Amino acid sequence: MNSQTAHPIRVQADTQDKTPWVRILWRYLSQKVADKTPSQALPVQQPDLSGKDNLVIRLSHSTVLLRLDGQYLLLDPVFSERASPLSFAGPKRFHPLPMQISDLPEMSAVLISHDHYDHLDKKSVQQLDAKSRCFIVPPGVDQHLIRFGIAADKIRVLDWWEQTQLGSLTIHATPAQHFSGRGFWDKNQTCWASFVVESSQQRIFYSGDSGYFNGFAQIGRRFGPIDLALIETGAYDELWPDVHMQPEQSLRAHLDLQARYLMPVHNSSFDLAMHAWYEPLERLALAAEAYQVPLVTPVFGAAVKLAQLGQPQQPNLYWWRELMPSGATLSLEPLFIPA
Repeated sequence: MNSQTAHPIRVQADTQDKTPWVRILWRYLSQKVADKTPSQALPVQQPDLSGKDNLVIRLSHSTVLLRLDGQYLLLDPVFSERASPLSFAGPKRFHPLPMQISDLPEMSAVLISHDHYDHLDKKSVQQLDAKSRCFIVPPGVDQHLIRFGIAADKIRVLDWWEQTQLGSLTIHATPAQHFSGRGFWDKNQTCWASFVVESSQQRIFYSGDSGYFNGFAQIGRRFGPIDLALIETGAYDELWPDVHMQPEQSLRAHLDLQARYLMPVHNSSFDLAMHAWYEPLERLALAAEAYQVPLVTPVFGAAVKLAQLGQPQQPNLYWWRELMPSGATLSLEPLFIPA
């Protein structure tokens, strides 16, 4: 499938219509929030790619490297210092990257969930062209890649519920509730997606960006049980509740997906909302403890062996707690359990 025009949006979050961007910008510039950025260096490891185990490695924000059945996949690669259209302004990464693009192995595919700057980085895509056999994107995002210089025959466009094969791996595009656009005049001209990746041994879900909606339960009914769910947990706010989940909603989405283990992404790299940098992880951890959901929270760059999830060799590292200020308190939301 190849898209030349914008795809009709079916689960469109309309918060951005209800809340003028000027109000959001003014609040972001004027309101003071404690601990929006870390006061100490965040822990980072150099990834260990030795062996043949299936691996998941969180590199930054929502950038995740997967090794499944001997093939490498890269999710939403952003290797630039800023998640911004400008190289000198905009949200700057809190921590060094565990590896650079030049250090990456050859990849079967790069998966891109949507066109926002913290998920689609022009410079990274251009540098990854020589490293990857193909790019897998939702409808309309292919046109961005073509403008960046990627050959059209290297791009696979997947609508929701469509799939493509990469050897023993099957990549499914699945729904999400979000919005798109890289400027003031192109809102929702491209689509967005989540993904399910099936290998011979595991099923992995990646949410991309999404508000909480009934699509998670649909995905769970089609693909559950899921071994590991990579779910966005961060950059939420009361002004845009439809496009990013509160941490407790991320846990609810995990339960809807019928997933075994939960790895939170979309946090601890960029200042993108009005909350402390550690709040998404801590709120999710407290909710997960209450509902006995096993989290996977490695430091950036740590290689997690999927076959050892839940075993002592893969402990849950609450690494952010050592960096939280003493006496920090958080406002928790009740976990929404549908009838």
